[in-house]
Amino acid sequence: MKRILSITMLLALAGVAFAQEEGESKDEKEVPEARQVVTEHSATIGGRKIDYTVTAGTMLMKNDEEEPIALVGFTAYEKKGANKGTRPIMFAYNGGPGSASLWLHMGILGPQRAIVQDAGFTSNGPYRRVANDYSIIDEVDLVMVDPVGTGFAKPVGEGKGEDFWGVDQDIKSVSEFIVQYLTENGRWASPKYVLGESYGGIRTGGVSYYLLNNHMVALNGVILVSPFMEMAVGFAGMGVDLPHVMLLPTFAATARYHGLLDPTPPDLKAFMAEARDFALNEYAPALLLGSRLPDEQRQAVLAGLSRFTGLSEDYWDLANLRIDDGRFVKELQRVTGKTTGRIDSRFAGHMINQVGENMSYDPFMSAVGPGFLAAFMDYYQTDLEVTEIGEYSAMGGVSDWDWRHAQPDLGGFKSPIPNTSIDLTFAMKRNPSMRVLVQQGYYDLATPHLATEYYLEHMDLPDELRENITLEYYEAGHMMYIHEPSMVKFKEDLATFVRGGQ
Repeated sequence: MKRILSITMLLALAGVAFAQEEGESKDEKEVPEARQVVTEHSATIGGRKIDYTVTAGTMLMKNDEEEPIALVGFTAYEKKGANKGTRPIMFAYNGGPGSASLWLHMGILGPQRAIVQDAGFTSNGPYRRVANDYSIIDEVDLVMVDPVGTGFAKPVGEGKGEDFWGVDQDIKSVSEFIVQYLTENGRWASPKYVLGESYGGIRTGGVSYYLLNNHMVALNGVILVSPFMEMAVGFAGMGVDLPHVMLLPTFAATARYHGLLDPTPPDLKAFMAEARDFALNEYAPALLLGSRLPDEQRQAVLAGLSRFTGLSEDYWDLANLRIDDGRFVKELQRVTGKTTGRIDSRFAGHMINQVGENMSYDPFMSAVGPGFLAAFMDYYQTDLEVTEIGEYSAMGGVSDWDWRHAQPDLGGFKSPIPNTSIDLTFAMKRNPSMRVLVQQGYYDLATPHLATEYYLEHMDLPDELRENITLEYYEAGHMMYIHEPSMVKFKEDLATFVRGGQ
């Protein structure tokens, strides 16, 4: 009996050891390898032929203990035969948070472009893409970045979503990807640019300072496309009056576009100047007074709000002079049963609920999203030969975002209302040669153009550094590059900016 028990115990112990070895082996297999596919291509952009190499896939990131924590997705375009020491390199991403970079990639920056109907629906196939005459890869080597939780990027090994899904966590991980890419690809001597769209504005403001402060990486330039940089300015609905003021000129531009003002102002830019003046000099002071606002002044402001937005004085009065973007896009074309777009307010779609108070969906995303994703996946699988990387998350791949931000002027305190225009200010002061290009659409209710102006005008900069900032406007929305005249201007402005920094 003793002998049998001993054998049984030995077998059991061996089984435990085997299970541990098997578990360890299983754990190792749970950390997928970074996969990259390299292909060679050529394109003609602006009448010039360029031969280039594309590296598409993921890069494995590790923590300070050299443990795997994430796979970051990227697509890198490098001109063949170029001098890496003098050839500029640009890192670009979208925002969200939780948005992959296919929008910039297939909309304007990459060598292929999704074909979508401007201000209309491209929701049914066959979906098409064409060679992009407005790509920036003739001027720079381009790295499209998908942060963790977007595209093919995901936490692995010791990494968890909470390590990446927050303002500061995201700034750190994207910055460290950039540093690792520079090292692995011999690009430390290159002129360096970072381009971010939408929430990419918050990210880029932080990245510009984090790279300099933590890795001594000085950027030649920063490009902010439709930037969201300060929550207290750009997000209505928190009981703060300032965002309502920032939205007013875009409400006006939208009402004018849809023919809901009588008479229709003939010149958009002149009308925007009027709307800006009313918002800052009449509307803002009225909101600031609150319940002390005299009745006569209130009536004058109500008349102005109706004149600029096409909504009735009664509606504005019932809303206590404050309408956020969600209510505006629902109310503006309610009588015709249409919901106005938010990301690009030139778009409109059928209402889901005609008596609802807020938009049920954004017609813009329904209109162009399927076409963009289909074109991207076809391009990735067909031209770039990437077929075994996993599921692609275009939107919403993150959760429980930590909005706190340790602003550099707060001594380590984490503000619950992030503002990285302060980080950008610090970066510009410490790197006075760094230039900033801001590209902003008039029909953008997600990041209104007056809010963008506010960010820039409230940066604490001396006059000589303020001259490093260039602001360009486009007669389109958040993704202004789907509008062909804006597409042309976008490339011209971006190319001019890069050339001016060499």
